[in-house]
Amino acid sequence: MRYPDTEDHRLHTTVATESVTLPSPVFMGNDGQSLATGAGDGWNNMGMPPTSQVRVLIVDDHALIREGLSQLFSLEDDIEVVGEAVDGFTALEQIRQLHPDVVLMDINLPVVDGIAITRQVTQQFPGVAVIMLTMHRQNQQIVEAMRNGARGYLLKNASARDVAQAIRTVHAGGVAISPSLTGVLVNELRRQPESTSPAGQHVAQLSEKEVEIIRYLAAGMSNKEIAERLAYSEKTVKNYLSIIFQKLHLRDRTQVAIFALRQGLLPDEEL
Repeated sequence: MRYPDTEDHRLHTTVATESVTLPSPVFMGNDGQSLATGAGDGWNNMGMPPTSQVRVLIVDDHALIREGLSQLFSLEDDIEVVGEAVDGFTALEQIRQLHPDVVLMDINLPVVDGIAITRQVTQQFPGVAVIMLTMHRQNQQIVEAMRNGARGYLLKNASARDVAQAIRTVHAGGVAISPSLTGVLVNELRRQPESTSPAGQHVAQLSEKEVEIIRYLAAGMSNKEIAERLAYSEKTVKNYLSIIFQKLHLRDRTQVAIFALRQGLLPDEEL
């Protein structure tokens, strides 16, 4: 079931975060060729063939939440709940067995919190996108979740339509943030000292076309959307991004987006 877009209920999507320094890539492989998780190249990063439905794993220690979400998603033609988990360790095992495309993750979980498990997911299963679905709106938790690999952050008072759209957005390679939290995230990132940026990041290294692609990426556009805007193939866009990662010494698109924020390369409103 799809919902008509309205201005009052449109979920804002953005890419304005960076990842912490981790020993393995976050969100994508080192070759830069798998930016849209679970889609685009015929096979996803876990070796599973593509399907018309987005496979979702729900991780929450409250049965009422898990059951409620499962019932809501049963109304969506393109979303399939493939499993549930009550804690992080069970979630990791379920991911190995069920190969979900997207994980809905609570922060407060038994034994190990959801942010720590999200970091493990992005390290071990880079083809899986994690959305934090939580009651917490503390600034630091939002930033830490996104730094540790989350591709979305929604509050549990979000509408069913917003959660479903967020799942579609991250599955397509974008990032989804509740509108009420976007300003908090951007402000927190802007407060960080410039010294936290990796060395050697200069706009002068980039071609005009590379800067344009960075601006589109910072607007939350997926590879497919960027390709359509530029009349390129998705493979060409991925090749451009791979070059951008190498020039800026960055691993993934979220780090590129925070570079855009700090360099004043955020897109104009008309984008």
